[in-house]
Amino acid sequence: MPQEQYTHHRTTMPSSEGPQVYKVGIYGWRKRCLYFFVLLLMILILVNLAMTIWILKVMNFTIDGMGNLRITDKGLKLEGDSEFLQPLYAKEIQSRPGNALYFKSARNVTVNILNDQTKVLTQLITGPKAVEAYGKKFEVKTVSGKLLFSADNNEVVVGAERLRVLGAEGTVFPKSIETPNVRADPFKELRLESPTRSLVMEAPKGVEINAEAGNMEATCRTELRLESKDGEIKLDAAKIQLPRLPHGSYTPTGTRQKVFEICVCANGRLFLSQAGTGSTCQINTSVCL
Repeated sequence: MPQEQYTHHRTTMPSSEGPQVYKVGIYGWRKRCLYFFVLLLMILILVNLAMTIWILKVMNFTIDGMGNLRITDKGLKLEGDSEFLQPLYAKEIQSRPGNALYFKSARNVTVNILNDQTKVLTQLITGPKAVEAYGKKFEVKTVSGKLLFSADNNEVVVGAERLRVLGAEGTVFPKSIETPNVRADPFKELRLESPTRSLVMEAPKGVEINAEAGNMEATCRTELRLESKDGEIKLDAAKIQLPRLPHGSYTPTGTRQKVFEICVCANGRLFLSQAGTGSTCQINTSVCL
């Protein structure tokens, strides 16, 4: 530490002694303490600078961003896997061109659509057991905008040209169903069944049942009724068989014939009567009782 010396001359009073010298500065233990603190401060500055450079190197800070996070003109670009510990708010999330976008969670992934008052309008929850969607209406459309499926509080609409049910037990409808066509797959059976209740088919312009390449069977436990209120019932076929009709008790004399005639009772019951030279229906009226 340079020492400053100055000579103080008294002009008012003459003195026969030499000039007096005063020393100005820091000496002794104060000077050593000052050097120690300056050295400690320099060491702290170097350590701080080294730590800053190490953090910048590890976090991969660049002019464009930090690590896999890049700042672009359109927003933030994140490359690689990312983990968000708090809610993420973004206007748009998209993957890189040609790559898929994955959302992974240990429990579930929830997507909420809020209004201006932060009230949830639509919610989608994908959990380990189910996928749940909450909203006023749910729609599934094709790329061209054609409606495939729609559901709301009033109705469920299937807009596809064909609805296929692949379950082994078929489809159960607790209430009524309205459709213009019910058809099975090629070479498959179509069965309309009501195990404990009745089965009703209604149409204002008619009901058509058609089996183009097979048989059609209608089986019931008690009665099978064909009723036409204002029209008629036609049985149009090359052969019509009624194998279980009751036979009358009349037997003509002579050889036994294998030709019968169909008779109708007053109550509508049919029975067979062995044909004779004339009509034998009146003779076998005991069947009508």
